[in-house]
Amino acid sequence: MIYKIRVILDAEEDIFRDLEIEDSNTLEDFHNAITQAFGFMGSEMASFYTCDEEWNQDEEIALFDMGENGSDVRLMGETLLENVLTEESPKMIYVYDFLSMWTFFVELADVVDKEDGRTYPNLLFSFGELPDSPPEKKFESKPSIDFDDSIDNYEDLDFDENWN
Repeated sequence: MIYKIRVILDAEEDIFRDLEIEDSNTLEDFHNAITQAFGFMGSEMASFYTCDEEWNQDEEIALFDMGENGSDVRLMGETLLENVLTEESPKMIYVYDFLSMWTFFVELADVVDKEDGRTYPNLLFSFGELPDSPPEKKFESKPSIDFDDSIDNYEDLDFDENWN
């Protein structure tokens, strides 16, 4: 089967690529198709992340295992696209170049039969120009934890000043 996938840059302006790729390809094959479609050299570290319907990041699937003794991280070259991107779970997050943090939303748009004579992966549609640098990320300026500042007397907390 062929997956039709939209890959959208996390930016205010619309920048996306529509790709076709075989469901039996690895995530490393898909990573290569994305880097080519957006004009990256493909030489930087990257990861896919499974996520829920609201784009909340879950499991990392890395290009390389950066752990010292081999970790339990899933690798792109060992993970088939059909095992992580399905009609029931149609979304993923893709991050390219961890220093620049190019972040993309990946969404399965359709599953169709393979067409004879067509080579895959295939760039179907390209919209928008990639900026020279990744869009800036906006993070919360306030902590999401509400600290209780109502303590009037710190001496009542049984704090040992000479704990070390």
